[in-house]
Amino acid sequence: MEKKADVAIIGAGTAGVNAMTQVRETTDNFVLINGGILGTTCARVGCMPSKILIQISKDFYRRHVLPEEGINGGRNLTVDVSRALAHVRELRDRFVDGIIEDLITPLGDKFIEGYAEFISPSQLRVGKMSIRADKIIIATGSRPLIPGHWQNFSDHILTTDTIFEQSRLPEDMAVIGLGAVGLELGLALRRLGLNISGFDEMQQVGGLEDPEVNQTAVEIFGENFPMYLDAEVEIEYQDDRLKVVSAGKSTIVDKVLVSIGRIANIDGLHLERLGIELDSRGMPPFDEKTMQIEDLPIFIAGDANDYNPVLHEAAHEGKVAGYNAVNDPAVGFRRKTPMTICFTEPNICTAGETWNSVRNRRPAIGAARFQGGREKIMLQDYGMIRIYADGESGKLFGTEMAVPGGEHLAHLLAWCIQQELTVFDLLAMPFYHPTIEESLYSALLDLADAVGHNEREMLGFKV
Repeated sequence: MEKKADVAIIGAGTAGVNAMTQVRETTDNFVLINGGILGTTCARVGCMPSKILIQISKDFYRRHVLPEEGINGGRNLTVDVSRALAHVRELRDRFVDGIIEDLITPLGDKFIEGYAEFISPSQLRVGKMSIRADKIIIATGSRPLIPGHWQNFSDHILTTDTIFEQSRLPEDMAVIGLGAVGLELGLALRRLGLNISGFDEMQQVGGLEDPEVNQTAVEIFGENFPMYLDAEVEIEYQDDRLKVVSAGKSTIVDKVLVSIGRIANIDGLHLERLGIELDSRGMPPFDEKTMQIEDLPIFIAGDANDYNPVLHEAAHEGKVAGYNAVNDPAVGFRRKTPMTICFTEPNICTAGETWNSVRNRRPAIGAARFQGGREKIMLQDYGMIRIYADGESGKLFGTEMAVPGGEHLAHLLAWCIQQELTVFDLLAMPFYHPTIEESLYSALLDLADAVGHNEREMLGFKV
C-alpha cells in the first residue's frame, strides 16, 4: 500500500505538532506519523509532571518556616508520597488527554501510527505502508540516556520516563546527573522526605557555567542533600540494593534516578539512506535557521536535532520546519535569545550568552546577592546573579543566576538582550519597592559601574 502526501511529519511531539499546525495553513494533504506513546515529552514525562511534583514538595516544605511567621502546627503535617505521585499522574493525564483529543484524534486517517524509516529522501516506510512525500519533517524527539554498562541494573534504575509511573518510591535513592532535571527532582524528592544523595561527574549543577554563581548554588542545595561532584560515578550491586561510588565515597540505595542527558531518536530512521555524511552520533548536517538538512527536501526539528532541546525551542523549530516544508526556497528565521530555567528553589536560570561564551571577551560584570527586603519577607534571602555586558557600550550579553523568582527575571533579561538594550537602558526603567527586582537593580548598578558611567547615565537619562 502506498500513500502520497505533500508533507510527511515524523513525530507527534511539540515540534511535530507545531510543524503540522504550520503546514495545514497551506495544504491539507499531509500525514502525521508517530511510533510509541502519544502526548509529547513535555506533557507526559517532562515539564508538566515534574512541575506538579515540584509544587507538591514546595507546598509541603513550607511548613519549616511557618513557625517564624507565628503559624503553628505545620511540623505535624505529613505527606503521602504514593498519593502525591497519583496526583501527578492524574493531572499529567489531563494535559496528555487534551493534546490527543484536541490535536490528534481529529486528524482521522491523516494520523498514521507506527515507526517510520527512510527508503529514500522522498519515501518512507511505516510497517507495510509506503509513503511518498514532497517534503519530510523529522521531529522524533529524544529518550533518556542510560550508559550501556548500566543496563544490567535496569531493575533498580529510574528515568524521567519511568519515575512518574511509580506507585511508591523507596526511602533511599540516588540521583546521578545534577543538571536541571536531576537537581529539580532530587530537591523535590528530598523535600518530600526521601533520603537523597546527588552525584555528578562535573563540578557544575543545574547547567551553570559561571563559577561564582555555581558555587553559590552548590552551597545552597548542599544544605538539602549531600552532593558528590567532579568525579566519575559507578554503580554496583550490594546484595539486593545498589552501591553508588564516587571518589572513594559511597552510598547504598534502593533506586537510582539517572538523569545524565537524552539521546535523539534518530537511530531507527536509517538516515544513511539519504546519501549524506552523518556525524559520529548519526546526526545529519542541518541549517539551524531553516531546519533543512543540506539541500534535501527534509527538515529536522526539536529534540531530534539535539541543537537546543527545550520546549519553546522545539515549538519554534517545528514552526520553521513546517513553514519551509510548504514554501520554496527555504528561508532562515532568527533564533530567539537562549534561555534556561531550572525550577529549583531558588531558580537556576540563564539568559543570552553564558560564562563560557563571554569570558574570553573580558566582559563588564555586575553582581548582586539576593538579600533585599522582599527576599527577607519571603524568607528566601539567598542566591546570586551575575550579568555580563560589553565593557564599552554596556550592551547586555547574558546572565546566570541562582535566585528566588529567577524564572521571571530570566524572561525580563532575555527580552532585553533580544532587544539589544544596554545596562543604561534598563536603569532608565522603573523598579518598584519592595520587589525582588530591586536586587536586579543592584546588579545593574554594579554593572554600570563596571562599564563606566556619568551621573546622568546612573539616573537613567540618555546621553
